[in-house]
Amino acid sequence: MPTAPVHHANTSNGRIAYTRRGQGPTALFVHGVFVNGHLWDDVVDRVCHMRQCICPDLLAHGQSRERSGADLSFAGHAAALAELLDALEVDQVDLVANDSGGGIAQILAARHPERIRSLTLTNCDTHDGWPPPAFLETHAQMAGDGGPALLRALSANPALVRTSFASALEFPERLDDDAIHRFIDPLVRDDDRISSLVEMFRAMNCQDTVEVEPQLRKLAAPALIVWGSADPFFDIHWAHWLRDALPNVRRLIDLPTGRLFLPLDRPDDLATELLLHWQPELRARLTAP
Repeated sequence: MPTAPVHHANTSNGRIAYTRRGQGPTALFVHGVFVNGHLWDDVVDRVCHMRQCICPDLLAHGQSRERSGADLSFAGHAAALAELLDALEVDQVDLVANDSGGGIAQILAARHPERIRSLTLTNCDTHDGWPPPAFLETHAQMAGDGGPALLRALSANPALVRTSFASALEFPERLDDDAIHRFIDPLVRDDDRISSLVEMFRAMNCQDTVEVEPQLRKLAAPALIVWGSADPFFDIHWAHWLRDALPNVRRLIDLPTGRLFLPLDRPDDLATELLLHWQPELRARLTAP
């Protein structure tokens, strides 16, 4: 599939880059740290016949450009995504998210429930689960003085990226050098970008996701949870927490060997579940006796 053209939209926190592909109602796909909208390429390939798929780059990632002093907390990112939808004149979306993008998506859904047609969460930050214990060392390095050196080392050495990402991937051998460069190179394109990602790590905490719990428990939109339970970062108990907190969870799919980056490892499984989630009448026919 040819690479989709990159568009830009201005928000109060910066200029957000995004791709838009497909037809039908709009779906918004939100990635997490260290990657960008390309995380969803293989999933979008499989669902764009049914949805107009918008894949933004979060601020401090990809081709987006954050303004000086931007709010790079989870809540700040959620606000920027709401402004992106305003700029695109999109009223409602099927919201799909992974990793720290899942924490951002929960805030967006809780604060703008009228804009959420459906919600799909894969392995992600949830409630007071940030930072996950397996990520504490990386978080401390990124939020401290070692962040710039770590980013430059990753950019210079794809093998180091593959090693660093290995625990987040079920099939790390499939992560080729081109994909690594698409994810990592934009993070180090200049000193301002490096500083922005460091500031994002310093701003990230669980306060924002904890604060929206009451609104999240009232979210009427149908929800799907797809979780890789071999993930060393986000344990399956967070999927159970979401199932119990969200009032309209239709399905919880446990992929026993899946890990954090399900959109890269399991695009077929994830796309199949999305299409069924978006077509409840089809699921009803398939499961009818």
